[in-house]
Amino acid sequence: MAGKVFFSVSMSLDGFVAPASVGELMGRQWMELQGWIFPQRFFRENLKLGGGGEEGRDNDIARETFERTGASVMGKRMFDAGEQMWPESAPFHTPVYVVTHTEREPWERLGGTTFHFVNDGIESALDQAREVAGDRDVRIAGGGATILQYLNAGLVDEFTIALSPVLFGGGIRLFEGVDASKVALEQVRSESSSRVTHLTYTVRRR
Repeated sequence: MAGKVFFSVSMSLDGFVAPASVGELMGRQWMELQGWIFPQRFFRENLKLGGGGEEGRDNDIARETFERTGASVMGKRMFDAGEQMWPESAPFHTPVYVVTHTEREPWERLGGTTFHFVNDGIESALDQAREVAGDRDVRIAGGGATILQYLNAGLVDEFTIALSPVLFGGGIRLFEGVDASKVALEQVRSESSSRVTHLTYTVRRR
């Protein structure tokens, strides 16, 4: 049986998932937005940052998200930013399909991550990801514009938002341009910690 297609992102209270400029990634606001995950034991293990770290529900959710993912899909903007920031052993450890107009040979990294560059659209990238994921899930890793494309196309089964107590005031909104006439949601879970609130929804067509 094929797995689900999902996304999992951190979002500010005013609805933003990233600053407007790629140059602002790793800046103060973005670091605050992602601040819930940095202390987690699994995050530290996955990025080989040394021992220690917090354990608890936030850590469990980070681990569960990684373990359910058999392949990932992302947009060119996210890849371009990540290519400069990810360590040599990129944190995915699965095939990653990059939706782009740029032709490029697959880029293999240490630890099992290989980036494949797909030039014929989001559905082709998803088909390729599903093929290698098997019965595990496919994660639409980002960025916001790519997530929105998949959501509006009816290709997302569920998603989780880590709602952070941060205000951006501007940047990339997760649902800017969503076709609300076609997308309906059902909340299936809400879990809070001292750092963040995890909200999980299933998606169906109206």
